[in-house]
Amino acid sequence: MDITFKTVEGRFNYRVCAVIIDNNRILAMHDQRSPYYYLPGGRVKLHETAENAILRELKEELKIEARIIRPLWLNQSFFVEDVNNEKYHELCIYFLIDISKTNFPLNNDNIEIFENDKKLVFNWLKLDELESQYLYPLFIKKEIFNLPETLKLIVEYN
Repeated sequence: MDITFKTVEGRFNYRVCAVIIDNNRILAMHDQRSPYYYLPGGRVKLHETAENAILRELKEELKIEARIIRPLWLNQSFFVEDVNNEKYHELCIYFLIDISKTNFPLNNDNIEIFENDKKLVFNWLKLDELESQYLYPLFIKKEIFNLPETLKLIVEYN
């Protein structure tokens, strides 16, 4: 069971995301319902560690066996989602991920993968162009240039 629930005041999510960097680019994705980019990952399941959750999500979404380098950020995010206007309170742990020993394409710019019947589109976004991208969460656009050595707490209101 995913750790998410809806109340009359909004939705709570506990998520994990992968920060995958290669050649001054970051891997981002969007799906059929989302016009904006976000980082690969998903919800943590009840009784699942965040580490196991991100590795599971990468296996499901990217079809790879990745390696965690280290956790980067714990983001406490309060926002209204752009597509459905639902109010969210989300906790997300961002992990720096190594995919160098996988067969994930580093040279393709528009990678389509199907997870169940859902089309996921992955793109490599140039770090120096992130400010102009429709990308969430917003803190990534600045913090990506200063990856912390230890877990950093972030609070974001959008």
